[in-house]
Amino acid sequence: MDRPYTILSCAVSVDGRIDDTGPERLRLSNEADFDEIDELRATCDAILVGAGTLRADDPRLLVRSPERQERRRARGRTAHLLKAVVTRSGDVDPGARLFATGDAGAVVYTGGDGTAVARSRLAARPAGDPPADVVDAGDPPSAAAILADLAARGVERLLVEGGGHIHTMFLTSGLADELRLAVAPFFVGEEGAPRFVLPGAYPHGPAAPMRLLEARALGDVAVLRYRLGERR
Repeated sequence: MDRPYTILSCAVSVDGRIDDTGPERLRLSNEADFDEIDELRATCDAILVGAGTLRADDPRLLVRSPERQERRRARGRTAHLLKAVVTRSGDVDPGARLFATGDAGAVVYTGGDGTAVARSRLAARPAGDPPADVVDAGDPPSAAAILADLAARGVERLLVEGGGHIHTMFLTSGLADELRLAVAPFFVGEEGAPRFVLPGAYPHGPAAPMRLLEARALGDVAVLRYRLGERR
């Protein structure tokens, strides 16, 4: 296996924002969409976010449904996914919920001076926490190096959940296979609000558009699925 099948998932406003500038996390989706994402997580082997998402949201990145957890166990898998964090600086919070929960462990991808910083931070974790590795994936970390390491760990399906820098890295690298967008029925309209992606050289521009696989409604939320490559 050269690399995992890689699915990007994001919820956005109509104007392409993934949050507002307020102190609380903006809700961009609904319970039906959350449940579909939980099902998508349950079909994958690993889940990846950037350090910005880790700091802003302190996510656990777990499979929420006990039935889905049990289904994974019945197939000889862990109940939850391997969790991956990408950080250029290596400055991750050892007390983050991501590192303290789940049964598949975690891996931090960083590079350069960030490697020593991340190892120092993770050394402060409680002894009973799930295992966490630190991997030098380049300075700055690259999608190709991250995917190669995940493949070596047996990961066949990877779910990438942001944020904007991470989505940009995978989409500009040409190493993403699917994109799932949940579009909320409103605008954010704030200049400083974070975007889904940043400026970059994207393989799928006007001359090579993505292929729309699905477009449907979940209540007032529109779900769009695109294929970016030919892998299945």
